[in-house]
Amino acid sequence: MFSSIHHIAIICSNYQVSKDFYTDKLGLHVIKETYRAERDSYKLDLAIGSHYVIELFSFPNAPDRPSYPEAQGLRHVAFSVEDIEKTLRLLHEQGIETEPIRIDEQTKKAFTFFSDPDGLPLEIYQI
Repeated sequence: MFSSIHHIAIICSNYQVSKDFYTDKLGLHVIKETYRAERDSYKLDLAIGSHYVIELFSFPNAPDRPSYPEAQGLRHVAFSVEDIEKTLRLLHEQGIETEPIRIDEQTKKAFTFFSDPDGLPLEIYQI
């Protein structure tokens, strides 16, 4: 039925802060940035390499939503990395705090979590 996941949509509380986080700190590439005046809203299409992955939205007065790894609903967004230690160093150089590295009991692969500016849990998973 499905061939792949097309994208992940994220609504942020502060567009400029989140845009900086995802582009300048995490290194995602901007495909297209659109301001929709009728909604007073931005939509930022982001890619990893050539793969479209995230739509970053801003909406005025969007309500808060709890976003903890064990809350109901979307648990987290996970990014695959070749070298978790190197990725952690790069995140820490950007001032991004991370949890300690853990090992997945099933796959024996290393992973850890960090948060975006709105507290959305993000995971890095060594492939």
